[in-house]
Amino acid sequence: MAMATAAASGFLLGNTCSNICFRKSQFRKLSPSKTSAVSELGFVTSQLSGVRISYNLTQEPKLVSSPSIPAFQPVVARRVCPFTGKKANKANKVSFSNHKTKKLQFVNLQYKKIWWEAGKRYVKLRLSTKALKTIEKNGLDAVAKKAGIDLSKE
Repeated sequence: MAMATAAASGFLLGNTCSNICFRKSQFRKLSPSKTSAVSELGFVTSQLSGVRISYNLTQEPKLVSSPSIPAFQPVVARRVCPFTGKKANKANKVSFSNHKTKKLQFVNLQYKKIWWEAGKRYVKLRLSTKALKTIEKNGLDAVAKKAGIDLSKE
């Protein structure tokens, strides 16, 4: 009944027609003359805004849900180092008044052309500075093998 009065009181724009469904329990609150008119006709049309109020005794109203995953998702390069697996850290930004707000501390990723001895060419990689230090210490082949990265594709 509240939805019918809200719709009739002007929440709908212009002369648009909307369907509002009621269940049996809501009709018991109405007077007996109104329930008999509703049961005979099957619907009642409001005089104020053209709202069609109907109910069906045999069917429950169906819920329509939208898909939670959008159909198109663009491919975005994540801020993750492929060699070390480092990614953004969630932290608090603390102000002078000790007010804490959430922030992300991103990894220091750099584009770097590194000489690959086995392939006799340069390989352009996006890696963290920590991975760069590890490559200088252990070599590109050893670090890529440990991370499971195929350098011939890049």
